[in-house]
Amino acid sequence: MKVIHYEQVEAAPVTTEGATGCQIRCLIGEADGAPSFSMRQFVVDPGGRTPKHSHGHEHVVYVLEGTGVVLEGDVEHPLRPGTAVFVPPRQLHQFRNTGVGPLRFLCLIPHPLRGMTGPCAAACGCD
Repeated sequence: MKVIHYEQVEAAPVTTEGATGCQIRCLIGEADGAPSFSMRQFVVDPGGRTPKHSHGHEHVVYVLEGTGVVLEGDVEHPLRPGTAVFVPPRQLHQFRNTGVGPLRFLCLIPHPLRGMTGPCAAACGCD
């Protein structure tokens, strides 16, 4: 079992091309013995964004703090605390902070399962 407060995990900048004002904390992952998925926490500064990308795995997001939008292709969906998002495999998406404070959300992704190759986290860090 792993029990940890998010502040015990160092935040790292998301350096993927297209990302601005975005940090990631890898809270739980394969290195912790989690056999199926990883939990990451993202913080996006006001005006910041994750890279616009797609990948072969699904992921789920839960907004903890702030306001923003998630792009589904070119369609914007509003985000606020309590919003849950399911991003299917191969769907173009991006998270943007449209508020005045930080946009903080949890993102859960599967480990390489069902024939996927390469690390699932490659698009947004947490290798």
